[in-house]
Amino acid sequence: MRFRRPTEQRTVAERVVEWASKCIVRYLEKSVGGYTPFFAPHPQILAHTLRPGDVLLVEGNTRVSGIIKHLTQSTWSHAALYVGAILDDGAADPHVLLEAMPEDGVISAPLSKYASFNTRICRPVGLSEEERRAVVEFAVGFLGRQYDLRYILDLARYLMPYPPVPTAMRRRMLAIGSADPTRAICSTMIAQAFQSIGYPILPDSEMHHMTKLEPYGVSAYVEHEALHIRREGLFTPRDFDISPYFQIIKPTIENGFDFHRLHWAKAQQETLLAAQAALEAPADPTSPAG
Repeated sequence: MRFRRPTEQRTVAERVVEWASKCIVRYLEKSVGGYTPFFAPHPQILAHTLRPGDVLLVEGNTRVSGIIKHLTQSTWSHAALYVGAILDDGAADPHVLLEAMPEDGVISAPLSKYASFNTRICRPVGLSEEERRAVVEFAVGFLGRQYDLRYILDLARYLMPYPPVPTAMRRRMLAIGSADPTRAICSTMIAQAFQSIGYPILPDSEMHHMTKLEPYGVSAYVEHEALHIRREGLFTPRDFDISPYFQIIKPTIENGFDFHRLHWAKAQQETLLAAQAALEAPADPTSPAG
């Protein structure tokens, strides 16, 4: 990761480029109208469900979110790490998430920030409390780190909405330049936190299970992509969603969902009863087969 040089050491040209880059970032981070979540759990339900080390995927509604979703062919455009009470300052709405943003760098955020967005919880499995704490502490070490925004060419590519890029090249589109804005937009920080304890994100041929000698079975294309992702550090929110090593957690189910306790509206109940009666009614031999 690159850091900014002190202001007095930068040339006028560098300051102009950084100013232009910030303008692009602000444009890309503007919300797009018309977004409505299908179902967004209340922050209290999320707080009751999340554990330190969980990854919270977000369906963003900014310009750059739309481009990331298009290029990765995924619902998810952003990822945050749930770190729990380690950042709790006693506020009514505590900052329990850690995330990397293009302009602000690595920041903390409350759950309420994503109260009106579709989200998904991805949970690593088999981690001890010590390992969870190690992941969280590694990520917290990035807190406050700023990204160098002078790499204007790394940002300008996002100004083209839904670029006609072949499927095999879409992740490469995110990787052009491999400068800090790319790494801020993607999920590299979270992936690095898990890699610090040896926890995998995606499988590849270099992985071996303790109980067998042969590598994890993956296709040649997936193997090539996984190696490229791991070596280049270009992880995306989608990778946590499709990862075979992260469990998908549904807050409603985790909090004791029981369909027997549902109270249907009267009209819906009558429809259900009518459908049930139709199924239980004896078949009419004179009616044509349907």
